[in-house]
Amino acid sequence: MPNSDKSWTLEQFQVAPKEGETRFHDFDLELPLMRGIAEQGFSYCTPIQAQVLAHTLAGADAIGRAQTGTGKTAAFLITIINDLLKHPVTVKRYAGEPRALIVAPTRELALQIEKDARGLCKYTDLRVMSVVGGMNFNRQQERLQKSVIDILVSTPGRLLDFCNRRDLWLDRVEVLVLDEADRMLDMGFIPDVKRIVRYTPVSDYRQTLLFSATFNQDVMNLAKRWTQHAEVVEIEPTQVTTETVEQKVFITETSKKYNLLHNLIVKEDLDKVMVFANRRDITRRLCERLQKKGINAAMISGDVPQNQRLKTLERFRGGKVRVLIATDVAGRGIHIDGVSHVVNYNLPEDPEDYVHRIGRTGRAGASGTSISFACEDDAFLLPELEKAIGMKLDCIYPPEELLGDPEPVTQPKPAQQPATDSPETSGPEADTATATADSTDNGTDERSGTHADEPARN
Repeated sequence: MPNSDKSWTLEQFQVAPKEGETRFHDFDLELPLMRGIAEQGFSYCTPIQAQVLAHTLAGADAIGRAQTGTGKTAAFLITIINDLLKHPVTVKRYAGEPRALIVAPTRELALQIEKDARGLCKYTDLRVMSVVGGMNFNRQQERLQKSVIDILVSTPGRLLDFCNRRDLWLDRVEVLVLDEADRMLDMGFIPDVKRIVRYTPVSDYRQTLLFSATFNQDVMNLAKRWTQHAEVVEIEPTQVTTETVEQKVFITETSKKYNLLHNLIVKEDLDKVMVFANRRDITRRLCERLQKKGINAAMISGDVPQNQRLKTLERFRGGKVRVLIATDVAGRGIHIDGVSHVVNYNLPEDPEDYVHRIGRTGRAGASGTSISFACEDDAFLLPELEKAIGMKLDCIYPPEELLGDPEPVTQPKPAQQPATDSPETSGPEADTATATADSTDNGTDERSGTHADEPARN
């Protein structure tokens, strides 16, 4: 429920005009939304926000392209929330009929969008919900059958499940958002998305916003089919990877990589680190070895059940986990403030994964550091990676003191946790009403039976 305090005014949210910057004050936004924006710590719009909002707040369709970490989620959420507040429904409403629908390709991204929406909606009466695969089906179904929903965030497969069961009706959708359209295309979701779009009102009677990291011909063809006279907004980075992230590569031997990782964390006193590996067995092994040395580490990968992944992310977000080790299941859609370093324990085979990995740090103008290990097993990937990102990476040999045998941490961080995290209930249930896994959840997508860090249906 929103805070009932009516005394808050814009006088309590002072942001001075600045040349070349756009403030949220410069748009005609509803006061409860402005209070949510203030509480989220936003002051000036990012380029994608400034350009998109200029069109979408007036009701126009939009097609947006921007790299990760530039604030596109807030751009479409602010559009939705302001529109719903300005145009309240006066007729009787029914359960399972959302006014706004956001479709995302992965569970992690959908749940992050839901969390962001709840923050911005804190001082409104708008109700936010997510329905995603791999979570408790019956609980989601019960809420759909009993709750009036304003903003629904979903992955394609689970959304269609509920539509087919007549628990969800999309004919009242006023705003439709398709996020990361390029990834939905890559993952084979477009047939599902086409069905979802057909369940919503025709494009003349809904606002459609489509966001994508790339504008290939397939994406543009879909965008033109689903939008009406859409404004196209492209934010061109000076380079594919963000300038706020210092990027370097340590040339090392395979046998020295663990020592290098451990000593980097301990001797450089790194406090909030994400480590990416290419395989689940590597993440598990790294997590166990770091824990045995007294470093508070946790892991997320496809064989960790979804509810435990969410708890681990909340603990990392809250500073209770020092090192988070992940496969590329965490590469997109996870927004955690204050990640100081990203370490690529393995170089990714796909350069796009590199871009999304290092995008976990240096977000929204903050600075960060990316360190990649290149050894005899994967150094051959460097030329193709550099070509893809359009820059030469700084390749150096690590200092000798970082290669020695590690010693246990003398003052360990809080008590160790098992590699797959504790199953007790905590954390994200407070933030996401649907964050409860089926008792039989084994880390696989229940519709496809495949693991979550494979391109499976959600």
